Amino acid sequence: MLALLQQRSGEANLQRTLKATEKAARDGAQIICTQELFATEYFCQSEDHANFDLAETIPGPTTEAFQSLAGKHGVVLVVSIFERRAAGVFHNSAAIIDADGKLLGVYRKMHIPDDPLYYEKFYFTPGDTGFRAWDTAHGRIGTLICWDQWYPEAARLTALAGAEILLYPTAIGWHPAEKAAEGESQHAAWRTIQQSHAIANGCFVAAVNRTGHEAPAGGDGIEFWGRSFAVAPSGEILGEAATDTEETLLVELDLSQVQEARTHWPFLRDRRIDAYDGITRRLLD
Repeated sequence: MLALLQQRSGEANLQRTLKATEKAARDGAQIICTQELFATEYFCQSEDHANFDLAETIPGPTTEAFQSLAGKHGVVLVVSIFERRAAGVFHNSAAIIDADGKLLGVYRKMHIPDDPLYYEKFYFTPGDTGFRAWDTAHGRIGTLICWDQWYPEAARLTALAGAEILLYPTAIGWHPAEKAAEGESQHAAWRTIQQSHAIANGCFVAAVNRTGHEAPAGGDGIEFWGRSFAVAPSGEILGEAATDTEETLLVELDLSQVQEARTHWPFLRDRRIDAYDGITRRLLD
């Protein structure tokens, strides 16, 4: 069973998320994923050097706390962290922790946005881990982070590394002034692209998003739209959380569906790898 921890940002975020993780484990979850940068408000709404003080190392206090929980309950965890790697080098990262509490590795967000209220290029160095998958006690998983979810190349390469489940810690929402006119079309695009990744790669896909309104820099802020969800290899929505409430979404996954999907819809078999050289070019002339 998969658990997606959809939460509002508030006081004691770390402790609340640890409690939610423990409850999800007691409720039968085997793989548990946090939302993007869960430990703080979404600070990237402004460019403020003081926010670098929010970062920590991996391993560090947060990973150690989750490692202890993983070992205690026998669960696999994907934990989103603002990583301090070295002086002046910071990443938007995810720690992958196995069911025995071992830190299996780190994924560093590869695609870094720079949009109004999403000033991530100020904070994050682009990832250098590449696209990976990890064998865990409860399946072979890969993780990507938020803006990565719009790139079919990222999903495909992670699937080619053997991932049966793609997990996307996410922080996406509406600019309040745009919500009435464009809100539902923006949400529909977000959901559709991830259903497409599931179908094209014959794997499960899950996105865990923040909920609630945050305006740490003042102004209108961002209304995070929640709606964390999981998708089967067929593209079927297996479960979806609400828009504006905290929720732990529990979803049953049958990993045998990955083998079935990849043999019945053999997209990976029929790829023309001899004809894709242009994919590494910015544009084709």
